[in-house]
Amino acid sequence: MGGRKLKQNYQKMLEETIAKNQSENKVPTLLLHSCCAPCSSYCLEYLSQYFKITVFYYNPNIYPEEEYFKRVKEQQRFVERLPAKYPVSFVEGNYDKERFYQMAQGLEDVKEGGERCFRCYELRLRESAEIANKLHMDYFTTTLSISPLKNAEKLNEIGDRLSEEYGISYLNSDFKKKNGYKRSVELSEEYGMYRQYYCGCVFSKKERDAQIAAKEAERHA
Repeated sequence: MGGRKLKQNYQKMLEETIAKNQSENKVPTLLLHSCCAPCSSYCLEYLSQYFKITVFYYNPNIYPEEEYFKRVKEQQRFVERLPAKYPVSFVEGNYDKERFYQMAQGLEDVKEGGERCFRCYELRLRESAEIANKLHMDYFTTTLSISPLKNAEKLNEIGDRLSEEYGISYLNSDFKKKNGYKRSVELSEEYGMYRQYYCGCVFSKKERDAQIAAKEAERHA
């Protein structure tokens, strides 16, 4: 009989992986793809207790250019300041904007959270899997699932597929669970972080700007 696949509890899967590694006295290496410093804050606070982490900043979707550099600086600043049990290092990927626009071709008008975003997840996760493979890391994962606007199921599905393709374990996770998102907001305030008001790409910026303008118009109507 067919039917819907049961929803996975990715937080539980993460806890089981951590428990297994601890029982074997292992501190594995992890490549953590980060979309921005605020989203990485809770993920790093939590994961650096159990993993040696390399933060991989690869986001060719960010628009405009000055926004990209602002976010990179903020990420580096946080990595330097975070007190962590195990070492956390930082690697910046290529800012290959054209790769993002090629991927988004024909999907420019798709609403945020749809197919364009899913392809963007894959673009960034594939690059992460490649780098993790080159660096001989034990695991790779992404901070993206911390956002209430991001589809954790889709992210883990893509991660698992790439894991098989590249022969490197994907760390299943849903960082918004256990008040992860709430904690990331607290940490952002604590560290005085720059928090952007849109996801990152030109399409999400336009959508967000239109929403803000509509609210303003409503207020003055």
